[in-house]
Formats: sequence, C-alpha cells, structure tokens
Amino acid sequence: MWYAIEGHDGSDVLARRKQARPEHLARLAALRDAGRLLVAGPCPAIDALDPGPAGFSGSIVIAEFGSLEQARAWADADPYVAAGVYARVDVRPFNAVLP
Repeated sequence: MWYAIEGHDGSDVLARRKQARPEHLARLAALRDAGRLLVAGPCPAIDALDPGPAGFSGSIVIAEFGSLEQARAWADADPYVAAGVYARVDVRPFNAVLP
C-alpha cells in the first residue's frame, strides 16, 4: 500500500537540512530504484522554487510499504530525523487515484 510521509521542519534548520540531504536523497533513490516511490520533494517555506535562506517548511514522500508500521519505521530512520531537521513526522495511508 502507498503511504504519505510528511516531515515538518523545525525552526532554523536549513544548515542541518543541507548537511543531511545527501544521505536523505540516497534513501529516496533506493525506494525509487525498487519501484516503490511515487513522489518525493521539499515544500519551500515561501512561494518560490528556490526559497534561499527562507528554507523549507518540510517534505513529502509518498512511497509503497508493506504496512503502516514499516512506513513509520522507515520515516523514523530518516537522516533528517536524526539531524533534528524535522520537528514532527506524520505517516498515513494514501490511495493513489489520479493520474
């Protein structure tokens, strides 16, 4: 089943986000390569593709896991969690309808 994982950035974490990004992206690439990633990306804190020093409000990942528990475990192991980028992470089932 698909699961939506939404990480919510804490305050003033842009430097930590940049430092943890390569490892974060490697985990996403592994999901992609396994055919389990629907979409992933950051949410700019302002209305711009490149928010510069404003940073990001969080990230969204929609990926396939065997259970909600597996999705939560994957999310809990995210480098952004370990680096203190995310203040909160929500994980919930997702039904892909379109396109």
